[in-house]
Amino acid sequence: MARRSLQLPLLALLAAMAAVASADSWLYEKFNTDGTVRTDYDTSGQQVAMLNLDRSSGAGFNSKEQYLFGEFSIQMKLIPGNSAGTVSCFYLTSGDADDHDEIDMEFMGNSTGQPVVLNTNVWASGDGKKEHQFDLWFDPSADYHTYTIIWNPTNIIFKVDDNVIRCFKRYADLAYPNSKPMALHATLWDGSYWATEKGKVPIDWSGAPFVVSYKAYNADACVAGGACPAGSDRWMNKQPDSAEWGTIKWAESNYLRYDYCTDGWRFPNGLPAECSRS
Repeated sequence: MARRSLQLPLLALLAAMAAVASADSWLYEKFNTDGTVRTDYDTSGQQVAMLNLDRSSGAGFNSKEQYLFGEFSIQMKLIPGNSAGTVSCFYLTSGDADDHDEIDMEFMGNSTGQPVVLNTNVWASGDGKKEHQFDLWFDPSADYHTYTIIWNPTNIIFKVDDNVIRCFKRYADLAYPNSKPMALHATLWDGSYWATEKGKVPIDWSGAPFVVSYKAYNADACVAGGACPAGSDRWMNKQPDSAEWGTIKWAESNYLRYDYCTDGWRFPNGLPAECSRS
């Protein structure tokens, strides 16, 4: 009887842990995968998806459903040490057509000791080139941080943890991603030709395989062709408040390394129209 009394609490604990893990098994329920993608669970029972990059291939996952507006967030832990040439992504896209829409958060790896650069971009009807790039002010490989995209008919908001760092506004006479459903993607790939110092620093494959971990994925969003979830007004009507405009200014003043609206060389015929509007 004594042995049985010890086993029952253990079995109950294992059953509870299994229930938590099952409840948070988000990857294969919500996504298709490509390349080497492994899964595990952290100590709290949250499923962790790990993307692998080596000489043979990168990896990724893409949502089985498409969305038209929503709030999308995930926690990521990036590549430690020398990650130069790698690109880790969390983004929405309507596909590969010439007139596609896309909303990007791309993490451009860097040499050891240099900041990882977060590239944010918006494409509408095939028109992109709207990048804001920020040096991350923390080590994104030391722990998980939360990255969020809020996409609604009024604006697109990018957040790092609790900090709003960018707001891309909609103007009635300019292209904006508001009609094409988009799928959610996460990828890890070789961006040596572009990512680090404009392609000057390639991947050092001696550090491979490179791994990026994702967990705590959440999509509070309108599924294309379906109903919007209850409470969607919270993000459907979301615009930055005065405090959030303050964090945008803070990020721009301290960590913005590239703003397409100041790149006259790239736009010799004049900057995009939204650059001259408030």
